[in-house]
Amino acid sequence: MRKAQSDSLKIDSYAGKPGVRQCDAPGCRAPGEHRAPKSRNRLDDYYWFCLDHVRAYNKQWNYYEGVTADELEREIRRSTTWDRPTWPLGTAAAYRKFVAGDYKDPFGALNGDEEMGPASGNGPSRPGAETVEGKAFAIMGLEPPVSEVELKARYKQLVKKHHPDANGGDKQAEERLKIINEAYTTLKKFLS
Repeated sequence: MRKAQSDSLKIDSYAGKPGVRQCDAPGCRAPGEHRAPKSRNRLDDYYWFCLDHVRAYNKQWNYYEGVTADELEREIRRSTTWDRPTWPLGTAAAYRKFVAGDYKDPFGALNGDEEMGPASGNGPSRPGAETVEGKAFAIMGLEPPVSEVELKARYKQLVKKHHPDANGGDKQAEERLKIINEAYTTLKKFLS
């Protein structure tokens, strides 16, 4: 019994000291040393509780209390991108400027899917005769545009014709085959 009296006197001694907060729990006179947010809309405004009351408050507090399912879904989507604005690819104003032709696009990458690359059937543009690709087309005996299937068929024809085994181990045939291999590799990269 004597211990209970000394504890109550001890708690009361904190209440009057300047600079010491009192616990915000009703009827509690212990020092409020632990902060807890008042609501999800006021996260910088706090209750100050003693250790026992902050534990009780944290157990019962629900950050998402009163939030509808739609609001919760929007919150999850926003937090997925760290609360940064996003938009579907191709709808941003800057992207539309590229498509509209305000910028140079020598490879035609921004012209839209229907005009890009070999998958659409148009293939890449015709390379100049002095470029590596132009020389590779000349070595392979092809004229652009060609598909990868046509390139592979032509490569097989040339390998059969110029392979050293088919030419009795001829060193010149071996050199021609090396050049054909380089041209084929260059054109594969160009077409993909």
